[in-house]
Amino acid sequence: MNLLLRNALLINEGKRFKADVLIEGERIKRITSPPTPLSTREVELLPSPCGEGSGVRIDASGLLLLPGVIDDQVHFREPGLTHKGDIHSESRAAVAGGITSFMDMPNTVPQTITVEALNDKFELASKQSMTNYTFFIGATNDNIEELKKDGAKRAAAIKIFMGASTGNMLVDNERSLERIFSEAKHIIAVHCECEKTIAANKARLIKQYGEELDVTFHPQIRNAKACFNSSSHAVELAEKYNTRLHLFHLSTGKEMSLLEVKPLSKKRITAEVCVHHLWFSDEDYAEKGNRIKWNPAIKSRADRDALRQALIDGRIDVVATDHAPHTWEEKQGSCLRAASGGPMVQHSLTAMLELCRQGIFTEELVVEKMAHAPAELFGIKDRGFIREGYYADLVLVNPDACWTVSKDNLLYKCGWSPMEGVTFSHKVEKTFINGRLVYDNGVFDEEYRGNELRLKSYELGG
Repeated sequence: MNLLLRNALLINEGKRFKADVLIEGERIKRITSPPTPLSTREVELLPSPCGEGSGVRIDASGLLLLPGVIDDQVHFREPGLTHKGDIHSESRAAVAGGITSFMDMPNTVPQTITVEALNDKFELASKQSMTNYTFFIGATNDNIEELKKDGAKRAAAIKIFMGASTGNMLVDNERSLERIFSEAKHIIAVHCECEKTIAANKARLIKQYGEELDVTFHPQIRNAKACFNSSSHAVELAEKYNTRLHLFHLSTGKEMSLLEVKPLSKKRITAEVCVHHLWFSDEDYAEKGNRIKWNPAIKSRADRDALRQALIDGRIDVVATDHAPHTWEEKQGSCLRAASGGPMVQHSLTAMLELCRQGIFTEELVVEKMAHAPAELFGIKDRGFIREGYYADLVLVNPDACWTVSKDNLLYKCGWSPMEGVTFSHKVEKTFINGRLVYDNGVFDEEYRGNELRLKSYELGG
């Protein structure tokens, strides 16, 4: 079936312009700008856009047309942790948030640390995911030979936890780190927090205040020093071995000194920031409590402002979610007991567009960091841009449709959100995946399943 999107305001590759977009099958057939000057009624009465076969027309007047978001860091919790979330439930929420592709982390049960486990997750996603998908393979202290297998190249990248988090896949043996950085010919993506610094901070605070520390102590335990000590070490290893390194969820202003301002295509070391680190600061713990307890911790307003500036000036390349749902029961208790992480895929794009409305970012920048850059960085074939010949992964957003996040409109399996009570000015109206209208104003094409992301070849050796 052919599909014609009429009179949309495209935001793509640093430009905005009105256009008609013709979709044929899974791909964009033609982009016409300016749009053909026809009234809505005339469009409804016309034959198929291509003059043959069946066709559907959608009047997108007044709506923004964006390339679908590619989220390079999610924890959809399957297999093994499906009481928190699963590939189907969380990809469904992602579709409603304008995310058309995701990259899932390896700290599941069993952990995705073998090629066999990686292939099992791809098979699972082919039956469950409403969006396009790929996965990371995880590093351990002793699985370097597995990471070097040809089958591991199917993964988006190798994930190293250089700081313990949910699932405890900590890689803390220096010889193992050296071997992974020097021998694995793939992108290496890292969670950076220094365990020795965290342990010392924790012991000091417990001695001073006791075991029942509230969440305001979380950024003191996992502080800027813990982050910088680890991320700077990862950068040292990458520079030593000329490794292609991607730094996940940076959270401090100090870490920005590790990054360069230059075109993404010329970088060997790239960086990501998450929506919650751009939206919240430690001033929000009083109201939000454990809802905003993440690893790395949300830190000061100065750190948040430094992250925003680094996103604008190009030191940070990608915006993602680190979507990590837990049950409400798991989020209760003291700072030392409550689980770290929270759901975000349903609200990440609208939150970023809200920051545009506040004058902090531009919509062009949001599109660059949430769609273009992830596609380029990971070498995703024919996605991330609105281009003729590319897959039609598209999102129509109403820029003037105020709505408030509440339990009644949440789609996460865990049933809660740190964004509850927030009113957004933008709303995702329609999400197209591979040319298919999968989400339409609250209605899902429940039978649709996305495709595996195809990754281009990488030259990572030198």
